[in-house]
Amino acid sequence: MEPSELLTFEEITRLAGIFVALGIRTIRLTGGEPTMRRELPQLVSMLKAVDPSVELAMTTNGFLLDQLAGPLASAGLSRVNVSLDTLIEHRFEKISRLNALARVIKGIQAAGAAGFSPIQINCVVVRGTNNDEVADFAGLARQTGWQVRFIEFMPLDAQRSWDASLVVSKKEIIDTIAKVFPLEAVEQGNHPASVWRFADGAPGSVGVIASVSEPFCDKCNRVRLTSDGQLRACLFALKETDLRAYLRNGAGDDEIAEAIRGGVWSKQAGHRINKDDFVRPERPMSMIGG
Repeated sequence: MEPSELLTFEEITRLAGIFVALGIRTIRLTGGEPTMRRELPQLVSMLKAVDPSVELAMTTNGFLLDQLAGPLASAGLSRVNVSLDTLIEHRFEKISRLNALARVIKGIQAAGAAGFSPIQINCVVVRGTNNDEVADFAGLARQTGWQVRFIEFMPLDAQRSWDASLVVSKKEIIDTIAKVFPLEAVEQGNHPASVWRFADGAPGSVGVIASVSEPFCDKCNRVRLTSDGQLRACLFALKETDLRAYLRNGAGDDEIAEAIRGGVWSKQAGHRINKDDFVRPERPMSMIGG
């Protein structure tokens, strides 16, 4: 995208203030890769100033986290999630096209040293790619105290290679872990992940975001704002509300708030992945934000 297409920090901050006034209590910076945005700690600081009681979180690939963890913590970032789909070096390079597994691990450790807690690892499980590492990730959680969240493979990949046969379900993931490390279910809140702790009291936890096998659309309380200012009420939304146009055409905060309300109220009842009439959105996950 041309830089002019992206929201400025001032535009992001203004929209954040409107969302917070409407009741949003957590703001997550995601991507794509948020750490590629220049002067990211400045944006975090600006968002923190909107309302210091709002939780600021970030999802990142961790590649630059060894450099940015400290400045982001100082700026007011509350939590960090790191996307990590394999613990095997050659697989990491094949998936990410970077020989950088050690650097990502170093970044996660830097996040812990900067005071971020809990450290959460997001792992998208794809059959035939990394499903044989599920128990290894659970073992990592036990060793480090990190929270590992497995995510069912969704039809939002840029390569459009998704197929239902590649989805590893929540049941299969948990059954695989439980054979090695017995689990106890944790009481569920209004979150996308179902969570388990280790029955023997070991630190860490595991969870599964079962968007495909067990949709939770009726409980979802999230909306997404793309880097070019489009409001999406669902990951799989086929329509967007152009908030950038409102900002740049001189709309007041009340008018923008009404546009946000309209976008949310028009949200479809469910994503329909398992239905014959499912229509895949044009934007891949890297353009929407996880």
